[in-house]
Formats: sequence, C-alpha cells, structure tokens
Amino acid sequence: MIVAIHQPQYLPWIGYFDKMDRADAFVLLDTVQFKKNEWQNRNRIKTPEGWQWLTVPVLHRFPQRIDEVQIPAEDPWARKHWHALQTHYGAAPFFAPHAPFLTDCYGRPWERLVDLTCHLIEYLASALGVRARLVRASAGSFPEDPTGRLVAICRWLKASTYLAGRDGAGYMDLAQFTAAGVAVQTQAFTCPVYPQRYGAFQPDLSVVDLLFNCGPEGLARLRRQRGEG
Repeated sequence: MIVAIHQPQYLPWIGYFDKMDRADAFVLLDTVQFKKNEWQNRNRIKTPEGWQWLTVPVLHRFPQRIDEVQIPAEDPWARKHWHALQTHYGAAPFFAPHAPFLTDCYGRPWERLVDLTCHLIEYLASALGVRARLVRASAGSFPEDPTGRLVAICRWLKASTYLAGRDGAGYMDLAQFTAAGVAVQTQAFTCPVYPQRYGAFQPDLSVVDLLFNCGPEGLARLRRQRGEG
C-alpha cells in the first residue's frame, strides 16, 4: 500500500496528479495551516499573453487550518473563473465533455475553500482516470509534529510505503518512518510536453490545461514520461 499526502489545492498542477497516480491512497491534508497566495487557493492557466492566475478569494485569519478557511459570498470570483476557462479553453479539443460539471461547480454557493478544492480534485482525478483512493485528513486525528503526522497517517491507512514530494527528504525525520516500518519513496516529476494552444509550450500549469488539450490521453502521457506504458 503506497500512500501520498498533500494539501488540497485549487485546480492543482500536473505534478499533483502524477503523484496521486503513483499511490494507492492519496490523503488531502486539510488539517494544516493555510498559506494564502501559494497554491491552496490559486493556480495557473494558459492564455494568448502567457500564463494567468486564477485565484479564489478567502476570508483568512492567521493561523487558520485549511479546512477552516471561508470564501466571501459577495465576491464574483466564480463567474470570472468560469469565463476565463471558457475563453481560453472553449476551443480546446476536450473542453466540451467537462463543461456541464464546471457549469454546475461554478454555479454553487461555496462557503469553505476545502469543499471547493476537494470537489474539483475528485472530479479531475476521475476525469484523468486516476484510481487512487482519496481521503481527507480531517476524517482522522493526528499529532502536530510534521513527520509524526505523516507517519501516523501512514499507520492509519496501513501503508507500507510513503511517497514523498521531490523535496520531502529535506524536511522529514526519516528515522520515524524506519521505526514505524514504512519505506519512503520520492516522486521525481518532469512535466511531459503535450499539445497546447497559444504558441510555445508552457510547463507546470493547472492540470486542466492537460485535460482540455489531451483528454483521455493525458494520463498516458504522464505515465510515459516516468517510463511506464
């Protein structure tokens, strides 16, 4: 059982789903401190002028947990995001099958950021064909120590292996994993080159760029990039 753990993000980048696809279970770490204007409430899409941020506004009070962060009801962010996706990807070859879901998603009155991001992550994973089980960390109770939390989550899910991000070894106490009998692997990700609109290839965008341009072939491209399939 391979487990990967990551904070929920808004329209996450391609490497996020590559990591998810390497795991049997993927834990959405919604119980840690929210960091405004990183990736938890924004991501990038491609436009004729280059990449553009899509940012969800938040009502943030330091040091809130991710699952406590609210979205202001009066802000028209959803209409703007949906318009941007339609404008820049409406003519992409695989946009149309996802339009009904996105119409519904951006028409809902979201109150908590985590509910929006997890809803999108679940859909995008399914649309790509990623089969990892998705679990919210808020469904359990874990220690505050950063490495201790990861080890406890692995034990909770009966993991044999923890899949860390590229820089994971630099901040984790690996001895705690060894003591728990959990092996540690590290994700090595390189963005595959794939067909895009608007000129020169731009790597590491939101996964919607891959999904709308490549459709069912998107996951196969990720797997070939890492030497599978």
